[in-house]
Amino acid sequence: MRPSLLAATLTLVLTVASPHAQGPSGAAFEAETLQHFQALLKLDTSSPPGNEIRAVEYLKQVLEKEGISVQVFAKDPQRPNLVARIRGSGKKRPLLVMGHTDVVTVDPKKWTFPPFSAHRDGGYVYGRGAVDDKDNLVAGLMLVLTLTRNNTPLDRDVIFLAESGEEGAPEVGAQFMIDNHLDAINAEFCLAEGGGVVRTGGQVRRANVGTTEKEPRAVEIIARGPAGHGSVPSRNNAVTRLSAAVGKVASWTPPLRINETTGTYFRKLAALSPPEQAQRYRDLLSPDATVSAPAADWMLENEPQHWSMTHTSLVPTIVGGGYRYNVIPSEAKATIDVRLHPDEDQSTFLETLRGVINDPDVEVRWARDRYRPAGASSLTTEAFTVIEQQVKKHYGVDVLPTMSTGASDMAQIRSKGIQCYGIGPAIDSEDGPRGFGAHSDQERILEAELHRFVRYQYDIVMALAGAR
Repeated sequence: MRPSLLAATLTLVLTVASPHAQGPSGAAFEAETLQHFQALLKLDTSSPPGNEIRAVEYLKQVLEKEGISVQVFAKDPQRPNLVARIRGSGKKRPLLVMGHTDVVTVDPKKWTFPPFSAHRDGGYVYGRGAVDDKDNLVAGLMLVLTLTRNNTPLDRDVIFLAESGEEGAPEVGAQFMIDNHLDAINAEFCLAEGGGVVRTGGQVRRANVGTTEKEPRAVEIIARGPAGHGSVPSRNNAVTRLSAAVGKVASWTPPLRINETTGTYFRKLAALSPPEQAQRYRDLLSPDATVSAPAADWMLENEPQHWSMTHTSLVPTIVGGGYRYNVIPSEAKATIDVRLHPDEDQSTFLETLRGVINDPDVEVRWARDRYRPAGASSLTTEAFTVIEQQVKKHYGVDVLPTMSTGASDMAQIRSKGIQCYGIGPAIDSEDGPRGFGAHSDQERILEAELHRFVRYQYDIVMALAGAR
């Protein structure tokens, strides 16, 4: 047989024998992705109470059907974590890919389509968890299925972690795993939620990759005074003292702070922005406070998300006190949602806040112990370089390393020295204000962008873990 004919015949045989060998593309692959995505969205894993076991049982059945062994670890039997490991040669340390199985609670009355229907309409899939975080979850599932079906040679193990408790209960999820089963997920790099691609007017504008995040740690402010009849004014009224304290907190501006991530973010954002806006971003980075302070004030008024990226934020969220309109209560309490900048010195922060309130009759205390420690991932690793390359390939834009103003379980993973990067699919910037974003009254994702994200994540993993 001629060599050219032999090669063609061998190619045909391999194609017929390995129908999945083409990787994450094609109509059949996308149909399977959508099938699993809708199935996961239909499972009500609202936290509280969680019931992530529903998603774990589904994933376990799918993976084991393909011959992929899984491990299940649980502090709470109803809130387990699933780990699947695709073995490599061991030439490099493992790569961890994460997705969380729980979602935030819903008010079904505010949804156009039922929140756990996974309804398809106009190119979108609707459902709680569509962009937080069952998109990352199904991408991780399709990744390990593809690697297994193709018998892909790897230089490092690829670990898929489907974790519970991300929405406020890391003690059953990420914290439980690093405290008790770190060996099952320990890795050099990690990919998780916490980033994403921004589309405006249907066009991709930029890609945010999470490299650090603020630390959530609420503060309680408690004012006390003598109880009394509401008909008799008192200068020691606990409600009045609390109101004054909350007003001082809301008016206080903590220092502006710039780190490696935010400095790079605003420099790159300036290069993408119209001249007037670009100058504000550059002014924000100025070491001269007479330049940076007015820019920060403008951000607080017009782009509060950007202000929050450069400051510790304090937002009053809960106020309580009293039980009758005509009784002055002896105690009133407010909760402040504090998101600490990673560079904030927590040993002195509370004392500084007490000085701002300046009332010895008002107690200021942490509402809970630290549970999501601040940490950052380097911008000079192999993983970050690969992500930049794959963003350019799949989306045609540059990466902006981003500090999340929210929180994710990457904090726990980073605390063990694992370099974690937040990635996600393209989301329309118009969706958030319309009420279709993560934690919103409704949630949706474009099917086309879900499929593009699956391919993008797969190519990142292959560039980092594929055998050379």
